[in-house]
Amino acid sequence: MSDERDTRHGAHTADDGDDTAAATRPSGKRSARRTRSASPSQIDNGGVATLDRPSRKAAKTTDRAERKKSGNPFKRLIRFLREVIAELRKVIWPNRKQMVTYTSVVLVFVIFMVAFISGLDLAFIKGVNWLFG
Repeated sequence: MSDERDTRHGAHTADDGDDTAAATRPSGKRSARRTRSASPSQIDNGGVATLDRPSRKAAKTTDRAERKKSGNPFKRLIRFLREVIAELRKVIWPNRKQMVTYTSVVLVFVIFMVAFISGLDLAFIKGVNWLFG
């Protein structure tokens, strides 16, 4: 029987007989890891708690606690704006050449689609006039 761990792209692990390496290096295969790592101590009534996903009950209680903490709408708005700015800093913005290329491609496509739909509309109008006179 073969080992279920992923050994591609430099993810080679030493096989000591125990699955300690599987816990420290994720293989990327959720279903295989879940069946291998779901021991009876990790199974909860609310769901299965694995290494990468907490149980559903714990997630619900933390969500409720977070909602109660952030009651002030101005603080929530400021936090939201800070998170938006942080995400916008992660964006890889196109340079001028890429932007001109993308814009011209979009404009050409829109002009083509407008001409195509207008042609279909004209053809259907002529067909209905010919059919019903």
